[in-house]
Amino acid sequence: MTESVSSRVESGVLAPIGGLFLFAVATGYLMSLLPLSIPALKMPGEMAAWLASALYGGLLLGALWVEPLINRLGHRLALMLSLLLLSATVAAMATLPHPFLWLVMRLLAGMATAGVFVVVESWLLLVEDERQRAGRLGLYMAALYGGNALGQLMINLLGFEGAWPMLMVMGLMLLATVPPLLSRAKVGSSVEAESHSAPLSLKSLSMPSILGCLISGLVLGPLYGLMPVYLHQQALVSELTGVMMALLVLGGMAVQPLGSWLSARFSKTLLMALFSLAGAMAAVVLVLASTPFEFGLGMLLLGASAFVLYPVAINQACEGRASAQIVRITQLMLVSYSLGSVVGPLLVQAVGALSIGLLQYLGVIFLATSLYMLVSAARRTPAIMEPPAGME
Repeated sequence: MTESVSSRVESGVLAPIGGLFLFAVATGYLMSLLPLSIPALKMPGEMAAWLASALYGGLLLGALWVEPLINRLGHRLALMLSLLLLSATVAAMATLPHPFLWLVMRLLAGMATAGVFVVVESWLLLVEDERQRAGRLGLYMAALYGGNALGQLMINLLGFEGAWPMLMVMGLMLLATVPPLLSRAKVGSSVEAESHSAPLSLKSLSMPSILGCLISGLVLGPLYGLMPVYLHQQALVSELTGVMMALLVLGGMAVQPLGSWLSARFSKTLLMALFSLAGAMAAVVLVLASTPFEFGLGMLLLGASAFVLYPVAINQACEGRASAQIVRITQLMLVSYSLGSVVGPLLVQAVGALSIGLLQYLGVIFLATSLYMLVSAARRTPAIMEPPAGME
């Protein structure tokens, strides 16, 4: 009996969360490592935006085929395969630093990353209990953002030159396969089989939840792909690039418990409006900052605003849905997020010709999102709701 309970606990959180955390540390480091290493490798400066868009283009493509992969291999093997593919792309980039090869490898890395996200999210959300879903989603976000923050700090600890940074990323990716490798649990096979009889499309999901994921991509794509370069170019914080990126991710991690608590009691559409307004305020703080301390506070607020949109939106999409539909929902929401992530970095580069910088772009996106969500919330359900059973 004890062994059975232990197996259920392990299959519930330990294997996916352990693998996700190590994956997050590796990708957090890599996200800052790649754009900062471009000048030393004598690649065009525009490569930073193209690499980010290639990654998220792969994320979009991967989101379209990952569901059949999960149905065929199961969650555990699909997660391991995705992590191994990620490690292989890093090895190829370290061996041959050529612009075209890097773009192809980042496209493949995006497809593998889609596998990691959909596998882990659906693995954790494959329960009928709404309270358990919220708790697992909070744990997922904490592991993802905590790992990303630790990875960002590695820029200051290990730097971005030479072979060791890439080797470290490869080692972490391979190490991330160990938790699912050691797990013997079979996850949700009956649910996966049932999912074929539960067709679902974007039209059946609420528009605010779809747009919440899309806007999350429009914001996070440039933050991950372009913010390290922007920080490195600012005299005020150029020596603190890793620290500032870590503060950005820590802001997102710190707000997750508050976001989970509020989403159980308030309209999720209204919450996205308020957090988007906070994001616009963060952009203003960063533009006006005159000290590293003020800039750091702005980065914390920006992270808290940017990273909370996706979990609130996907929680809204999953609300009242059966477990049989969870894999498909996470897949569709990742498609929406990926579309925004592909367009975001290229949009920042395009509006740069109009003398609109990264911070101004973020401020406009957040403000427009806040206005839309406020209007949408006013037309929908009352803002204050009773919490689900067990969430008091």
